Amino acid sequence: MGMGTTLLLSSCPSLSRRLSPFFIFKNRIPTGRQRSWYPKSESLNTNSAATAKSLNSELWLHNTMTRQKELFKPKVPGKVGMYVCGITAYDLSHIGHARVYVAFDVLYRYLKHLQYEVCYVRNFTDVDDKIIARANELGEDALRLSRQYSDEFQYDMTCLQCLPPSIEPRVSDHMPQIIDMIKQILDNDCAYVVDGDVYFSVDKFPPYGQLSGRKLEDNRAGERVAVDTRKKNPADFALWKLVTCGIVFLIQLLQSAKEGEPSWESPWGLGRPGWHIECSAMSAAYLGYSFDIHGGGMDLVFPHHENEIAQSCAACNQSNISYWIHNGFVTVDSEKMSKSLGNFFTIRQVMDLYHPLSLRLFLMGTHYRSPINYSHAQLESASERAFYIYQTLRDCEEALEPHHETSGMDSIPHDTANCISKFLSDFEASMSDDLHTPVVLAALSDPLKTINDILHTRKGKKQEMRIQSLSGLEKEIKGILSILGLLPTSYAEVLQQLRAKALKRAGSTEDVVLQKIEERNSARKNKEYEKSDAIRKDLAVMGIALMDSPDGTIWRPTIPLALQESQTVSS
Repeated sequence: MGMGTTLLLSSCPSLSRRLSPFFIFKNRIPTGRQRSWYPKSESLNTNSAATAKSLNSELWLHNTMTRQKELFKPKVPGKVGMYVCGITAYDLSHIGHARVYVAFDVLYRYLKHLQYEVCYVRNFTDVDDKIIARANELGEDALRLSRQYSDEFQYDMTCLQCLPPSIEPRVSDHMPQIIDMIKQILDNDCAYVVDGDVYFSVDKFPPYGQLSGRKLEDNRAGERVAVDTRKKNPADFALWKLVTCGIVFLIQLLQSAKEGEPSWESPWGLGRPGWHIECSAMSAAYLGYSFDIHGGGMDLVFPHHENEIAQSCAACNQSNISYWIHNGFVTVDSEKMSKSLGNFFTIRQVMDLYHPLSLRLFLMGTHYRSPINYSHAQLESASERAFYIYQTLRDCEEALEPHHETSGMDSIPHDTANCISKFLSDFEASMSDDLHTPVVLAALSDPLKTINDILHTRKGKKQEMRIQSLSGLEKEIKGILSILGLLPTSYAEVLQQLRAKALKRAGSTEDVVLQKIEERNSARKNKEYEKSDAIRKDLAVMGIALMDSPDGTIWRPTIPLALQESQTVSS
């Protein structure tokens, strides 16, 4: 155990039995849902020059606390502890959730690409008022309902090719740690008990508001509930909520909607934890009080993360998070996403019409800190782009199949080597600059265009040089897509799925499209060009593009004609 570990635990002696820093990870008591540090469901492609990086590579990240980009330096060389606030599991996850967890999956993958050993913790909140209300509405057990939607969320994340975190703890499995932390905060005179409820006293923490930049007098406790007049300060927030405390509250319990709610024994009576204390306790349980990265959506800056900082510092004066990272909001057609506005979309609803990789590509097409506007037009554009990327790579794969894979950059023609070198350089420069994925995705254009040029232009290149160029380009693009989480298991399979989604959006079938192609071919043969053009346009309206060649006519998904025209007008 290193000096830093000894200092951390000695400064918080009452918690050292339960709270283990991540670099003594193997010695902790197993609780929650855990995985090895390197998930086995997907490994990054390690055969390309893109993956041949070292810990010497720089990474600059925007720190919400300091409001500027900072050079990333982990507390323990070669190791990274990262905690990202997970979902409150009471319904299917929406596209706002997809935005958060794709963004942090990109960070997780890039840290691994830089050869850091990452312990990534992402929790499930399975104890919360919203869960209880939904369970009561459905007449179900709250914990069972939460488990169901946690499983649904994990399915969504798998579809989006988000690597599973190292550990996925649940609040309900960590009551001893939560209660211990509340005790410590009370012992340090930073909280008080009122009728069995425990509140954090923000007046005891002068730096309160440092993360959000909000003044204490402007804040309101929790922002989820009305102000409680029993509080010493309206901004004080709950650490523990009483459900019942013996016979005195029995009548109230029987008359209230709280009957049947999840509850746990505590020194303050039967109850459950407040929202904020849960994440502080779970992050400390697996990463210690001092770790590298804490992240989530911009909506969590206040009150959730502000309150986490306050209570963690109150529990342990050595508490310190190096980098607070937050992603931007999601709007729908430039309006705030809301069920009341009828513009609320779950991940499952989007994936019903669009391929998950199209959704991931769309999300990565905007910098993670910027607001992103969800629209069908944007998803159509992302789908068209995805098809182009994977079709190019499939064509390249087919061209290379009869040949043995070439190896080594020395054998690649000079112009191709320069294209690859620039692509890799742009990738590293953009990703090291606060994960600038839009620039990375734009940089894909040159190597993809080069592949298509080689495939369709045979003049001036010997067969051997063509194969060497294609092999080198395909390998490096594949390596980058793997790091970004955009590499499918099969190009042919994902192309077929993209076609199927396009047909579903068009309300058609492949048989209908093929019949239209036959009708058009017949019209062209009979020189009925107006009819031929009309059929092409009808298909274009549906989002189906036709491509003629000496070998015949094939179709591919494209942006529906009406959306293309509206984009032209708006630009």
